[in-house]
Amino acid sequence: MAFNCGIVGLPNVGKSTIFNALTQTQSAEAANYPFCTIEPNSGMVAVPDKRLAVLQDIVKTLRVIPTQMEIVDIAGLVKGASKGEGKGNEFLSAIKTVDAVLHVVRCFDDPDVVHVDGSVDPVRDIEIIDLELMLKDEETVRQALDKSKKRAAHDKDAASRVPVFEQCLAGFAAMKPVRALDLNDEAKRHIADLHLITAKAMLFVCNIADTDIKAKGNQHSQAVQKHAATVGATTILISGKIESELVGLAADEREAFMADLGIAEPGVDTLVKAGYGLLGLQTYFTAGEKEVRAWQIQKGWKAPRAAGVIHTDFEKGFIRAEVAAYADFVANKGEKGCREAGKLRAEGKDYVVADGDVMHFLFNR
Repeated sequence: MAFNCGIVGLPNVGKSTIFNALTQTQSAEAANYPFCTIEPNSGMVAVPDKRLAVLQDIVKTLRVIPTQMEIVDIAGLVKGASKGEGKGNEFLSAIKTVDAVLHVVRCFDDPDVVHVDGSVDPVRDIEIIDLELMLKDEETVRQALDKSKKRAAHDKDAASRVPVFEQCLAGFAAMKPVRALDLNDEAKRHIADLHLITAKAMLFVCNIADTDIKAKGNQHSQAVQKHAATVGATTILISGKIESELVGLAADEREAFMADLGIAEPGVDTLVKAGYGLLGLQTYFTAGEKEVRAWQIQKGWKAPRAAGVIHTDFEKGFIRAEVAAYADFVANKGEKGCREAGKLRAEGKDYVVADGDVMHFLFNR
């Protein structure tokens, strides 16, 4: 099971700089080059979780394995992408394959870094990309609507799709992406096979100047936060300049540098966690003598399906799960202490796994 987030943005917003910081790579690309990303790049990023170190200290194992998420740096976008302008066709093809979108928005002023439209206006930049995505989705929905209308007279499912498609088109006309339309579960089912780009979860990554970190943003990022509320998106603040500097520092230097800036953790760590939440993911743990490991599942999964992430045999032959809440596992110093304190529960097939559960599965081979 693999989930990924695509990083998008106009040229010169710091998109590739943030991708390099996420994947801990250095790049010689010039910040002022319009298309730093020509072809999609991807990298696996460990999801930061301080609970792993705590569990490691309790069970005394050397091997710790975090969950991972794939980050895809997608080629730059320009006006007219929906009609194939620039790298448009490749961009739209690549973004259709990701599970969620991290839209990097320029929220810093720097006369040495040119803007393709001549000025810094992040909401305008967002609307440029959103328009291109909506135009592409509109084309897809219109084709689906035409087919459904032709079949509506003798196909109840096709007939029920028509008002949903019309609702999407009305949203596009009002510059509202699908994610902002509050579609019910049935409506979402009707559009699921269309793989609409604007139905994907969206996080606006406000790339601010290093001098704006302590102030927690500026007028540009505040404008993005206000806009995000109207289009079903969320926001996060990050300084690409700071993150690029952190990549080149040793661990002790990094800690001192962050302390001087009043930063509790690298911005890219916060970004990865936000992406994790954007995808609707959560973590459960296994903790034994060989290793402490985090396992990635969707929120709401029941125990057998969660067990299947380890191995399909665990799901097929599921008997029960022995479960301790993370807080109980820590407070009672491990599985043995939880068992003695009555904090180790036996859960069956209908148990919905909670974030942080420490689990051991019993199954028939």
